[in-house]
Amino acid sequence: MIEIVMGIAITVVITFIGIMLRYRRCPADQILVVYGRVGLSSDGETRSAKCIHGGGVFVWPIIQHYEYMELTPMSIEVNLTNALSKQNIRVDVPSRFTVGISTEMGVMQNAAERLLGLSHQDINELAKDILFGQLRLVIATMDIEEINSDRDKFLDNVSKNVEQELSKIGLKLINVNVTDIKDESGYIEALGKEAAAKAINDAKKSVAEKNRDGAIGEANALRDERVSVASADADAVTGENLSKVLVSQSDAERRQREAEALKLAIASEKVQQAKALREAYTAERDAEIGRAEKEKATKEADVIVNAEIEKQKAIIAAQAEAEKIRERAQGEADAIFLKMEAEAKGTLEKLMKQAEGYAQIVKAANNDADKASQLMITDKLELLVQAQVEAIKNIKIDKVTVWDSMSGDKPATANFLSGMMKSLPPLNDVFASAGLKLPDLVDVNKQEVEIKVEE
Repeated sequence: MIEIVMGIAITVVITFIGIMLRYRRCPADQILVVYGRVGLSSDGETRSAKCIHGGGVFVWPIIQHYEYMELTPMSIEVNLTNALSKQNIRVDVPSRFTVGISTEMGVMQNAAERLLGLSHQDINELAKDILFGQLRLVIATMDIEEINSDRDKFLDNVSKNVEQELSKIGLKLINVNVTDIKDESGYIEALGKEAAAKAINDAKKSVAEKNRDGAIGEANALRDERVSVASADADAVTGENLSKVLVSQSDAERRQREAEALKLAIASEKVQQAKALREAYTAERDAEIGRAEKEKATKEADVIVNAEIEKQKAIIAAQAEAEKIRERAQGEADAIFLKMEAEAKGTLEKLMKQAEGYAQIVKAANNDADKASQLMITDKLELLVQAQVEAIKNIKIDKVTVWDSMSGDKPATANFLSGMMKSLPPLNDVFASAGLKLPDLVDVNKQEVEIKVEE
């Protein structure tokens, strides 16, 4: 069952791919020609080919095939010579035709039947033969005058005959251009000369007639000018006299009106001057009042603004000073706290180290406190003796007078210095007052102090 389904699926896929591969689209500049079994035409006849311009079509395999035909226009040069006109005058008609395959349904079918498979060169030669024949036929039905003067009629006849014949093989005439027409006998040239001479004579005649009409018109104009001038002079004198009267009357009226206007102007000027002075005084008064108010407002604004500025300055300065004092107090407090904290830490560290040292000393004395204290005193004995000596070291005696009778074993001076040394308390007494006892090894009272006295 699975194999059947897979086979059906594969068949469908292959069929779909085949359909896609056999579908052909027609570009805009080409004609798609499908030939083979293409069905019947609209009138029921069997068609040899089906032409499509634009779009696409499915081409059945085996029973149908397809080809393309180019719609590119072809320019064909037709240099017709010795063509016989209606008047039996041979003429040369060089021309150029532009043709292409037609896209009309019937004409396109003719192109498929007669031009399919041909190259552009073959189509060009085929069309050129038709153009030559039709151009000769048109020239044979027209006079030289019609061919030369009525060029539109000539081109229209050529287009009708040529396009009718070209459509039979599927072509369409796009454009025809006749460059020049000549004949062997010079008839066209003679016609040109005749037309030129006639034009020149007509121009000369027209010039003479215009000159004549100009002279007659000039004489009539001079006559009319003289009559008009005389009449104008008479009318001018009459008009001049009337004008003088009118001028006099106008001058009188002008002077009267000028006097009245002057009187009114002087009165109006006085009135306007009075009004101007009054308005000026009023404006000056208003200006003075405004100036006084402005100065008052300015002074008040200066005083108030300065006072407000000083007030703000004082407030800001007081706030800054208070903030500075608070910052300084806070800094000093923080410094004192840090100092005391550091001293406490140092003292604590010192005591802890001393405790550790004392513990080591007691441990070295086999946990005997008395021996430990003796060890500590022995360690500090030198410092104690040095302290006693320092007590009298710096005593300054400028002058000592000793009366020595030289009696006894020692001089009086030696007894004086020895007595000064004995004035210091013995170490035994010092340690005894503290509840301690020196070891027997150390007995200061038994030591002898030698004093050298220098005279």
